[in-house]
Amino acid sequence: MCKTVIAFGCLLLLAACATLTKGQNQTIGVNTPGVAGATCTLTSSSIGTRVVITPASVSLEKSKEAVAVRCTKECYLDGAGVIASNIQPMTAGNILVGGVIGLGVDAASGAMNEYQTDVQVQMGLDPACQKEEPVRRRR
Repeated sequence: MCKTVIAFGCLLLLAACATLTKGQNQTIGVNTPGVAGATCTLTSSSIGTRVVITPASVSLEKSKEAVAVRCTKECYLDGAGVIASNIQPMTAGNILVGGVIGLGVDAASGAMNEYQTDVQVQMGLDPACQKEEPVRRRR
């Protein structure tokens, strides 16, 4: 009986392969090419709201939900993007090795999901925003 309990415990620990090898958090790069210093708000129901200044790296708790990104900066048009979430390829192996228990642990922890590693949010100059030129003196 004791050996069975120990064997089951070891199987349970090894079953959650993605949770053990990849973890529940992932670092994502957020960038606004050509527009450093933009304020970007990352939002999803699983992570809540996070605000970063580009270029940035942010650690997010993994989830099956995509993360919406909205970036703003004075004199630039707002930019928007999405950090997509996908199922990690190792999940297929976990089904074979870890079975239902491993799959359940990885699904509950979010570890079976993986975000794209970075998001590039494009922002253009706002034509309505004109910087005043210095007044030139007449001679």
